Amino acid sequence: MEKEKKVVLITGVSSGFGYDAAKMLFDKGLIVYGVARRENKLNELKEYGINTYKLDITNYDETKRIVDEILLKEKKIDILINNAGYGELGPIEAISLEDAKKQMEINVFAMANITKLIIPSMRLNKKGRIINISSVAGRVTTYFGGWYNISKYAVEALTDSLRIDLKKYGIKVTAIEPGPFKTNWGILASENLVKSTQNTIYEKDGKEVANFYKDGYSKKSLLISDSIKVSKKIVKVSLKKHIKARYLVGRFTKLMVLADKVFPTSITDKIKAKTKRKEIK
Repeated sequence: MEKEKKVVLITGVSSGFGYDAAKMLFDKGLIVYGVARRENKLNELKEYGINTYKLDITNYDETKRIVDEILLKEKKIDILINNAGYGELGPIEAISLEDAKKQMEINVFAMANITKLIIPSMRLNKKGRIINISSVAGRVTTYFGGWYNISKYAVEALTDSLRIDLKKYGIKVTAIEPGPFKTNWGILASENLVKSTQNTIYEKDGKEVANFYKDGYSKKSLLISDSIKVSKKIVKVSLKKHIKARYLVGRFTKLMVLADKVFPTSITDKIKAKTKRKEIK
């Protein structure tokens, strides 16, 4: 008798971690569904054999429609990988509350919404796995991390709460916490930082921090790892029997978390404030 295939739903599959993880899980024999806002990459995944939907996860009605459609067809979703998100960098004073709410909506509330939609079916099946893509920025506050840091700290708390709530129903919950990786995130985040600090008292520092990110993400750097490592970790955590509460991934991430715990705050604050570069060479 053929073994029943697991069904996985991944958000944010148009690039980076989600795109590669979707293909790798499909190659492992899983039935993969991927959602994202950008349609061009969805077409590539569709040709690969992956089921895709164009979706803005902050559209809650459309999210429910798609989840219901998948459950009607497959009768289950075994694994939910909450990968969608973005970075709105900048000092708290310079970020409008409208943009702050948008950051929280995408990175936290939309994640919670799609998770809430899928939990009942997992509980009915007495098993399931929820993997939230967080960040080391949810453990260590960064210079001008602002609302991005806040959103990722919230993802950490959301993950912990879900893990405690759902354990007795056979549903396992974990967070994967990447450090800096070679994706478009750093470039886009640095562009957002320049915009948010433009014509403010933070403009000079904003440009220098943005240059630090642009330089690191666009060139070879010891701090920046290949994003495929995170995708491989997502696949491994999706398939292994026993999982931990959280996984730090990337160079120096464990050191960053440890340093934040061990050293005085005055010291770590000074180190973080030096994440600048005046010119991109």
